Amino acid sequence: FQKLKEKKPPVYLLFALAFLFFEAVLRQASSNTPWLPAIAFMAFFSLTYGLLLYLLSSFGPPWFNRTVRFVLLLATGVLFGVNYFIFRQFKVFYDINTVLTGAGGVAAHFQENIMRQIFSANGMIHVIAFLLPSLLYAMIGFRHDEAKPTDLSRKLFTLSLAVSFLLAGLLLIATDNIYKRVLHTEYDFQTAVADFGLMAALPMDLLNSSAPDTVTFTATPTPEPVQVPEETAVPEETPVPETVYADNVMDIDFDGRQGNATDEALDTYVQMQKPSKQNEMTGIFKGKNLIMITAEAFSGYIIDPVKTPTLYRLANNGIQFTDYYQQASAGTTGGEYQILFGNLPTSGGSSVPKMIGRNNYFTMGSQLNRLGYEGWAFHNNSADFYDRIHTHQHLGYSHGFMGYGTGMEEFVTWQWPQSDKEMFTGTFPMYCDEDRFNVYYMTVSGHNDYTFYGNAMSEKHKEETEDLPYSETVRAYYACNYELEEALTWLIGALAEKGLLDDTVICLAPDHFPYGLDREGYVGNLPYTDELYRFHITTTMERDTNRWILWCGALEDEEPIIVDAPTSSLDILPTLSNLFGLEWDSRLFPGRDVFSDAMPLVFNMNYDWRTELGTYVAYSGTFYPDEEDAEIPDGYVDAIRDIVADKITFCKGYNNTDYFGHLFGDSE
Repeated sequence: FQKLKEKKPPVYLLFALAFLFFEAVLRQASSNTPWLPAIAFMAFFSLTYGLLLYLLSSFGPPWFNRTVRFVLLLATGVLFGVNYFIFRQFKVFYDINTVLTGAGGVAAHFQENIMRQIFSANGMIHVIAFLLPSLLYAMIGFRHDEAKPTDLSRKLFTLSLAVSFLLAGLLLIATDNIYKRVLHTEYDFQTAVADFGLMAALPMDLLNSSAPDTVTFTATPTPEPVQVPEETAVPEETPVPETVYADNVMDIDFDGRQGNATDEALDTYVQMQKPSKQNEMTGIFKGKNLIMITAEAFSGYIIDPVKTPTLYRLANNGIQFTDYYQQASAGTTGGEYQILFGNLPTSGGSSVPKMIGRNNYFTMGSQLNRLGYEGWAFHNNSADFYDRIHTHQHLGYSHGFMGYGTGMEEFVTWQWPQSDKEMFTGTFPMYCDEDRFNVYYMTVSGHNDYTFYGNAMSEKHKEETEDLPYSETVRAYYACNYELEEALTWLIGALAEKGLLDDTVICLAPDHFPYGLDREGYVGNLPYTDELYRFHITTTMERDTNRWILWCGALEDEEPIIVDAPTSSLDILPTLSNLFGLEWDSRLFPGRDVFSDAMPLVFNMNYDWRTELGTYVAYSGTFYPDEEDAEIPDGYVDAIRDIVADKITFCKGYNNTDYFGHLFGDSE
């Protein structure tokens, strides 16, 4: 023991161990991906931060240096603790953009939930864990740490050593074909936290956030993926000539427009894309009314012919999407962004606010407004939540946005969560007598917490779930979603009374999976979500499986239209544009009209993707064919990876600049 005391380990190494401890605790609570080589990356970056902390605390007298070391350890522990509780609440980490553009308001709204998490047994364990290094330093370091100021040569040596560890970590990443893509062409904040640690992801995110608004595409033109050839049967009869469909393109003079570097890069990319064609479904909803619904935390797994007959009717008597995915990218506001704008929210929670003042040319609000539709956007929670009081005035709806505090309080009782049925019944008279109407609803009744002792909608429908063979948490989730079922039942009845069923399209999709079911959960550890889905979830793609409902009364007497190819939230906007026979350009969307000849492709911000041949999991670099004996063409996986990288780059460029203003002029 005396020898160990005499040979004290370098102080910076103790600090590095503290940082590595923070990273390990956070990772254990948020990820099921392999620890190797991620823990090696974290070790190098922790050594870098340990040295930097040592350097920053070597400029003053010992008492000052000790104070700086304590404060920095405490601040780092608080930073990790905040991120831990954010992940528990929203199942995503908040990037810098999200923190700077409204995270405080969201956290304030869920203050009671977050406080309950903090003072839970597991919450307190993690609070203690994240405070432990600073507490130990306060008890031991203040007595035993000499904390002497160092001379200039020692400072320079410390700095050079920190840079050496940083470069070593980056070099280690660069030698791995999977992880180096995360660092460069496939950067995503959530993935970076899991792979490199929070302390590495934050400066990476800062660099990405502050970088000039330019984009670089992986391959231009994007290579067409090699498809497996199908066997063609010899026709027995003279074939009927196929209908020749026109391309879904607009007459856009790309060369005649001046723009910034991002605009010009996007122009080049768009012109290289192969447009999809119109088809037999083009214009089948032309002139009809539209009611779009983003359903809070909705899951298609609750649809049942007995318990939710209206949802079952809408899901099975319209257009059926049997392989649908709702990417969980940035909580509710991210899900809305995907549905409303047809892009991934690459700027996190600030993605929707960035659309303020821009030409949002292809939102359904804008497209149908140009045709003379009367339009409204509604939400039954606070109008200023996620700053919707400002953002949702820019969706193109002619009558703007109404939330609680700007008129919705006339119809909706203030409770948590609020009633979707009250919102539907209160607002329906505002538009039902118009010649053509276009309505958007953001619901809230399905929001967590899922309990019978704090969720007004779950309490209201508790008796209806007593015979369900599920845990109380999952039954409470079912219960609050019965309010949406009642709201839709009422809405269908009201449309029928007005004779509007055949002339009204209902499009319903969730904002994200029900992340509130599992407080402690992450992919691979979602027991309540597993219970709801009835299978064990091991990937983000499995977690995000859901249901898109697209229904019109005019389809009820027809044979169901089944789309069994992979589809996602990015496909909603181009598909609706095609079905309503609108003027749009398929090259301007990262998603596709699902009835077109475009290749089915689902992808998310993690760079995972899915096609008709199988699923690619980015963190492991593994492609899983849907069929064991499937023939996968040479180069197929690399080609799709490049396509996905380019599509996400397009989403970034679209979010960073007013691209449609560049193409179509300033917003009206």
